[in-house]
Amino acid sequence: MTFKGSDAYLYDMLDMSESSDLKKQQSEIAKFFVNTNILITGGTGFLGKLLIEKILRSCPDVATVYMTVRPKKGKNSQERFKENFHGIEFSRLRREQPNFLNKVIMLEGDAAQQDFGLSPESKNILMNTNIIFHAAASVRFDEIFRITMNTNVKSTKYMSLFAKELPNLKAFVHVSTAYSHCMLKSIDEIHYKVPIDGDKILTLLDVLDDDKLEKITPVILDKWPNTYVFSKAVGESIVLKYSNNLPVCIVRPSIMISTSEEPFSGWTNNLYGATGVVMGTSVGLMHTLHCIAENIADIIPADCVVSNVICAAWDIANRISSIKSNESNMSDERIPIYNSVSSCQNPISWKEFMKWNEKDGFAVPSVKIVWYCMFIMTRYFIVYQLYIFFLHIVPATIVDMLAYLMGRKPELSDTYKKIHKFSNVIHYFSTHECHFRNANVVKLWEKINSIDQQIFKFNVACFTWHNYFYYHVRGIRLYMLNDPFETVDEAIKKSIKYRITH
Repeated sequence: MTFKGSDAYLYDMLDMSESSDLKKQQSEIAKFFVNTNILITGGTGFLGKLLIEKILRSCPDVATVYMTVRPKKGKNSQERFKENFHGIEFSRLRREQPNFLNKVIMLEGDAAQQDFGLSPESKNILMNTNIIFHAAASVRFDEIFRITMNTNVKSTKYMSLFAKELPNLKAFVHVSTAYSHCMLKSIDEIHYKVPIDGDKILTLLDVLDDDKLEKITPVILDKWPNTYVFSKAVGESIVLKYSNNLPVCIVRPSIMISTSEEPFSGWTNNLYGATGVVMGTSVGLMHTLHCIAENIADIIPADCVVSNVICAAWDIANRISSIKSNESNMSDERIPIYNSVSSCQNPISWKEFMKWNEKDGFAVPSVKIVWYCMFIMTRYFIVYQLYIFFLHIVPATIVDMLAYLMGRKPELSDTYKKIHKFSNVIHYFSTHECHFRNANVVKLWEKINSIDQQIFKFNVACFTWHNYFYYHVRGIRLYMLNDPFETVDEAIKKSIKYRITH
């Protein structure tokens, strides 16, 4: 069969490592999931989609996957559910298991509501749940306090309380973030205290209006840089508080970027963080960032995180057998934490990150490029402000003025306002460096057998960054910019023209 254009790149990006011979061998992880009923929150999000896809494809004998889906942006739950599985990220699963949707049951509900806002009948359906993956989260750094706390804290409390009602629960995996305590210089796989009890924060949501909440938000956040990381820290404390005697664990991913191999290389639909910087740079819009280039960029491919999350469920289920023989409640140490990070085993600096993206990006520029691609990182905020003025604001003002004179709508200045807002919310992480430890992740890798190490590749020491970025930039071009590879020749000519004029 001959593949051309975007189809050829898609075929090249497919990871065919799970051959039929491999699947016939004994996978302890897949065996653990046989006939299990799984509840996944956040199933329409970046991580949630990949998690559902990986479970159904690599653990094909699961009984049921439940999803709670709420109406959003003018679409009802059923519309969002159907739309969720139409994407290219499920193409491999559709090919290998055409009837996979028969195992997926959508329940209209909201994780941030008591009993998820489900009817008694729907909640009763969930009572046979064996495994919970709580991945629902508001990931916007600049989200208002109430929304973030409802989504990331209240939902975690309700999920923990619900887990206690389940008679046959085997594992409960809560997905947090490695940066939940980012103000610390060294972050181990342990529980850290938060300055205010999670229930007290939830009480504030009930007694204060939005204006009052926003006024006291800086005081509540204390040393945390934004509502997102603070809410994840409080969420972890809620798990600790309400999960006595439950088979629960926490996975803390660092900065998730596009997939390394699965379901194919380079897939992403997530514009936040490092991906947004690369995309803005690749089209010639973003030219500078307040960043310490020598700092470690703790980035990690999303499929590594997904495999880590799945294997963590298997691990905590195995651990709980010894815990049940002990009559005492689960202590902090019995709720393990897995720091799913890259810096411990395969570190890369921000300078290297951008170098590899630029190198591979120049080979396949996007036809949507609007100006010469250049990018400057500076550790000095005043210098960053000067770059912003001369490389963003001045050109945008000139272009918008010309557009106005030609009868067109001026748009570039508004675009740069969004870029600058984006830069402001991520600059803390591009100028601060955390030192992580991931001993639990390493031990987990050593626990799983060689077959599962081939199926669930979460060991970041096993791949090379320069090979990864070849697909990373192509994935951003194809999936984020919606730019098919048939336009590469045209884009190269356009890119050369900008270089010459620059």
